[in-house]
Amino acid sequence: MRLDEIRIEEMEVFANHGVFPEENVLGQKFLVTAILYTDTRRAGKTDELTASIHYGEVSAFIEKYLREHTFHLLERAAESLAEEMLLSIPLLRKVRLTIKKPWAPVRLPLKTVSVSVERGWHTAYIALGSNMGDREAYLNHAVESLRTLRGCRTEKVSGFIETPPYGVTDQADFLNGCLKMETLLYPRELLEELHRIEQEAGRERIIHWGPRTLDLDIIFYDDLVCEENDLCIPHVEMHKRKFVLEPLAEIAPYKRHPVYGKTVKEMLAELAE
Repeated sequence: MRLDEIRIEEMEVFANHGVFPEENVLGQKFLVTAILYTDTRRAGKTDELTASIHYGEVSAFIEKYLREHTFHLLERAAESLAEEMLLSIPLLRKVRLTIKKPWAPVRLPLKTVSVSVERGWHTAYIALGSNMGDREAYLNHAVESLRTLRGCRTEKVSGFIETPPYGVTDQADFLNGCLKMETLLYPRELLEELHRIEQEAGRERIIHWGPRTLDLDIIFYDDLVCEENDLCIPHVEMHKRKFVLEPLAEIAPYKRHPVYGKTVKEMLAELAE
C-alpha cells in the first residue's frame, strides 16, 4: 500500500554539529526537512488528530534532539535522528530527512551543504531451530533476544514443532519455529545480530547441517531478492523445508515468495504432495 506524506520543510534549528571544535562550541543554524510517511486515511475520514502524526510535536522532537546532541558528521546526525523518530513516533512507517548546513566551512562560495537519508520499518521472517541441550530454552532465549533488540519489534511467534534432521540425518530431532518482526536493521546488519545471538547460545559451525544449539535464518525480508555468497534472501531452500514452511504458515500463510510467486500455504501443500 502506498503511504501518504506529511512534510515539514526547512525548519531552522540552532545546534552544535561539525568536524571543527568551534562548530561544536559556538553552534550554527541548520535547516531540516522531514517527510513523514504514514497512512492518513483514518484521520482524513474522522478529522481526529490522534489518527495521524502531530507535526507540531514532531517539529519539537527534531529541534530538541538536534539541540541536545552533538555530532561531527551530518550523516551521523541524520542517521541518529531518523532512528529516534522511527522508534519514538507512533504511526510513522518511514521518514526522509534532509539536513542542510548553510555555513559549511569550506572557504568557497556555496549556498548549502546537505545530507538526505530515507529510513523506515521493514518486515522480516526468521526461522528458528535447535537440536542440542534444552532446545525450547534456546528458542525462547532467541525470541526474547530479538524482542529486546534495538530497532526491532517482534509481531508474531509460531508454536514450536519437532522435526527430523535435514541434510545430515544422523543426529537428534530438531525443535523449529518462525517469527515475524519489524526491523530498522538492513539485511546484513540483521544477519550479524542473528549470528551474535547464535554465538551467545554456544553455536559452533563445525559440520554443515550438523547439530547446533541454535540456528537462526532470515527467510524473507520485505520482498527483497538478494543473492550473495553469504546471504541469500529469500532463504535458498525454504520451499523444500517442511520445518520452515509449517511454522511459517501458522503466522503468514499468505505471504508470497517474491521469486516463485507462491504463498507459504501453497508451497507447504505442494511439499506435502
